[in-house]
Amino acid sequence: MTVGPAVVCVPARDEVRRLPRLIRSLGRQDGPCGREPLRVVIVANNCTDGTIDAVRAMEAAGETGTLAIRLIEADLAPAQAHAGTARRMALDAGSAWLEAEGFPDGTLLTTDADARVPRSWIAANLRALAGAEIVGGRLVLDPEDAPDAVLADLHARIERYWTCVRAVEDALDPPPHDPAPRHGDHTGASLALTASLYRRVGGLPPLPRGEDNALVARVRRAGGRLRHCPDVSVLVSDRAAGRADGGMAAEMLRREAAARAALPYRLPVPGHWQALIARRAALRRAWTGTAGRERRAALLAFGLTEADLIAIEPDACANDIAFVERAAPRLEAADGPAPEMDLDAALAAFDALLPGLGRGQAA
Repeated sequence: MTVGPAVVCVPARDEVRRLPRLIRSLGRQDGPCGREPLRVVIVANNCTDGTIDAVRAMEAAGETGTLAIRLIEADLAPAQAHAGTARRMALDAGSAWLEAEGFPDGTLLTTDADARVPRSWIAANLRALAGAEIVGGRLVLDPEDAPDAVLADLHARIERYWTCVRAVEDALDPPPHDPAPRHGDHTGASLALTASLYRRVGGLPPLPRGEDNALVARVRRAGGRLRHCPDVSVLVSDRAAGRADGGMAAEMLRREAAARAALPYRLPVPGHWQALIARRAALRRAWTGTAGRERRAALLAFGLTEADLIAIEPDACANDIAFVERAAPRLEAADGPAPEMDLDAALAAFDALLPGLGRGQAA
């Protein structure tokens, strides 16, 4: 159970138009903050478009009366001037704020400057954290322009693909702490965890991209339960022009190309997920059902090496989550690239696969 107040931590770079929308949505949050202002840390990373002035103008106009904003102006060297560094700085500042005020177990939340959050966002995150160590919010696309019916249809089919992947997981390796219905998103647009856990896992890696997934991985390797609660969601921009290589904007650009130019949109074949999830289930059973020499022999049978076992430290893992999150990526790295197929063919393959799937196939 989380204790103490919450701090929302936001990296921002040249978001003069979108950041005010986020700030207004944070100012309209329902409970549980009561009369106390919601703490918000914004790290303005190398901004040149008036982002900082826009925040100050909102404060001067009294638009932020329900918020306590700490605006940090950062002038980072080119190699560090990315969202990973800025998000790390924001989360570190939020953690320090809570600790200085005597709330080391307060809650850290992070989102993006071009996002908007519903009124229930903080309350829903806090409820979900009662049964998990880290919570990811569902991404809901927020069109920048008039909706495109063809693109919307592609979004819907991609979402159905990932729903099918989760259905395979429910059949072969269902996470008891993350029951269906759940979404599959855990990105920097919506993450929540306690400040004490954040510090314990070493904070967010300041990577140029993928910093959000790297933090989630650190939590899971420590045994933390990841929750994809359907009540937690965030509106995210669908713009195709972004700053992070491989980020959300790159994915939106790929989808636009597929929708507008009738280019193929390919994803891993369903059998890839079936094999990967079944192996993770088998790893989990091998760790929970054995000990000592028997455990070592069982794990080596998967193809893990002695060097792998030394690095993974199976007997020191806090639980099966920690073990699987340390062991599975080593095996997956050796698998090579997953074979892919066109989206519609993949959906048809899932339709054929799912009715016959059962937990007995994980054995």
